Amino acid sequence: MSKMPRVSVLTPIYNTNPVHLREMIESILNQTFTDFEFLILNDSPDNKEIEKIVLEYAKHDKRIKYAKNDKNMGITRSRNKLLKMARGEYLAIFDHDDISMPTRLEQEVNYLDKNPYIGVVSGMLEHFGTQTYNWPYPENDTDIRIMLCNNCYIAHTAAMIRKSVLIDNGIEYEEFYTPAEDYRLWIRLAECTHFYNIQDVLVRYRWSDDNTTTKQLQKMENARHAIYLEYRDKHPALYEEFKKISPYTRYRLSLFGIPLLKVKNNKVYLFGFLPIIKIKWK
Repeated sequence: MSKMPRVSVLTPIYNTNPVHLREMIESILNQTFTDFEFLILNDSPDNKEIEKIVLEYAKHDKRIKYAKNDKNMGITRSRNKLLKMARGEYLAIFDHDDISMPTRLEQEVNYLDKNPYIGVVSGMLEHFGTQTYNWPYPENDTDIRIMLCNNCYIAHTAAMIRKSVLIDNGIEYEEFYTPAEDYRLWIRLAECTHFYNIQDVLVRYRWSDDNTTTKQLQKMENARHAIYLEYRDKHPALYEEFKKISPYTRYRLSLFGIPLLKVKNNKVYLFGFLPIIKIKWK
């Protein structure tokens, strides 16, 4: 039997653009950390072109383990299947059209090795494609927990999870919350482990009109809403902290471009900066 790898890289693919698929695979094969297995699960079993591409790479690099579903299972069940296939101590999540920076796995393994109380480590994303920007993620566990009151502030495609935390707590992805199954996973893991976000770009995240976030925006928003309402109810102190730092403005009123009233964090501001009254939302 072959030696157990330290890391299992888990990537479900579905009708992936062949060019993007090659870029994704090569970004993992070119990692500075090399003790990994690369599990690629094809959820579009009739797509022979992408199967051929993966098998071509697998022929030259035995770290690639290719499998395909008998029929389309969907993203959440495919992710759970990959969890069951994984043999590594650490699980590196990676989506089918993104690009990992060369030191991504090395940085994450080093951090988890040195911090046994941390169950999930992730990092920054560089968005590219139809939109180009870097999205900031809070670094430390407490700040991450506060921001989870509103959204998924752990980059899923850049995350590495300690597998024992999932096994010991019986946690996997939940299909009911698709396509926000990653956000739900973090909410469940928040009950039993700690988080950390490395403040370096670890993954280049491909933003296009074809990705899941764009195609299923309303469904994702509905799932996200259900997730954070439950989380806020369980953790009112964290939600109170979130409301203090939330950058979101609820309402603005301007006249000829001059700000007259602004409502932010339950306060009404005159001329956009002078607080005049505190309100309570029903």
